[in-house]
Amino acid sequence: MTNLIKIIPIVFLLSITTLNVDAQIIKGAVIFGTNISQVDGDEAYGFNKLGFNVGASAIIPFKDNWAVSIENIFSQKGAYQKPKYADSLSGEYELKLNYLEVPVLVHYTDRNIITAGAGFSWGRLVGVNEWEHGFKTETSLNSGTYSQNDINILADLKFRIWKKFKFNIRYAYSIAKIRTREHTDLSGDTWIRKQYNNLISFRLIYVFNEKQSFISVSQ
Repeated sequence: MTNLIKIIPIVFLLSITTLNVDAQIIKGAVIFGTNISQVDGDEAYGFNKLGFNVGASAIIPFKDNWAVSIENIFSQKGAYQKPKYADSLSGEYELKLNYLEVPVLVHYTDRNIITAGAGFSWGRLVGVNEWEHGFKTETSLNSGTYSQNDINILADLKFRIWKKFKFNIRYAYSIAKIRTREHTDLSGDTWIRKQYNNLISFRLIYVFNEKQSFISVSQ
């Protein structure tokens, strides 16, 4: 299953070559931004965890106003909850998940200003740290607590802000669980929940090799 996930982006890009690829040059981009995230199913609520979202992208036009992109990014996800109580079971919680991700999206650009896209990503977990009630847990990368793979669906909007600079808002949600956990409350009741990454990214993108006709907004 893991090997299949890894080759999906390659197969997808190869399939694009069967289309009538536009004569425009392939464009590259560098990406820098931030994530706000939560983990659904962990009983800590709110997009309170901040993290980096940085990397690079290749953009391949294949039809008028249409393009496909593939990225290689470092993305920090997780969850955070402030202490609720002034005792040893304070309710404080923090989770840091670091991923190397390969997002693949199809985009449509309207009037060289707004670009909408959708796709999926495969991420590989490369780091994990977890704290409960202010104390570090024994969770580690090799403990098996969290899945090594994170598969997400993506929705994406880009706005040209100045020349080759674009502002990007992206929403991502895990379609496969990253963990199954048993929770216990103060009364001793237990329940089991599956957990999923829930993420919003705000990114600044600089595009290389972009033709002047794509920069002008007067056309």
